[in-house]
Amino acid sequence: MPSVFISGSAVGWYGDRGDERLDELSVSGNDFLSDLCQQWEAATLTAEKAGIRTVHLRSGIVLSATGGVLKRQLPLFKLCLGGRFGNGHQWLSWISIDDEVGAIVHLLSADMCGAVNLTAPNPVTNSEFTSTLAKVLHRPAVIPIPAFGPKMLFGSELVEALLLGGQRVLPTALQRSGYEFHHETLDVALRALLHRQ
Repeated sequence: MPSVFISGSAVGWYGDRGDERLDELSVSGNDFLSDLCQQWEAATLTAEKAGIRTVHLRSGIVLSATGGVLKRQLPLFKLCLGGRFGNGHQWLSWISIDDEVGAIVHLLSADMCGAVNLTAPNPVTNSEFTSTLAKVLHRPAVIPIPAFGPKMLFGSELVEALLLGGQRVLPTALQRSGYEFHHETLDVALRALLHRQ
């Protein structure tokens, strides 16, 4: 029998909560993504009942220049077409790929179970993310992306949940466990990740 079971979930567990600071003790949300994450975590109950140390990774947006959302945004920003979504006030809880992997390795041997937020300690708003990425790339980012465009392409519910909603999630349990971040701030993370290209 394995000694540890690590299950990947997401910060969507908390739902769209505006400016509220969220940690592992915060209650769950009540929208589609929150419900999905709750069901995903509940599916590990068999492992927990078998006495296996079970950890629920609640990951934020994982930043990597070679995949995911950052890779998809880079071409637009390099062409000076990047911009904030909607009003830009929605929170984005992010983590660099280095810290995502580092935290998982750390949790394999750390004496902890239950929910662990895998996010950097300094979440940003969508506007802050946009301006920081533009600054690192030495490009302007002045064209906001209105909400109706993505809603027409992807549907209102999906866009509201993924692009126009957000969570201000803090990695309280991870930091208390002694994990030391490689990239605590977005500027440092983006410069490190984009330097590798």
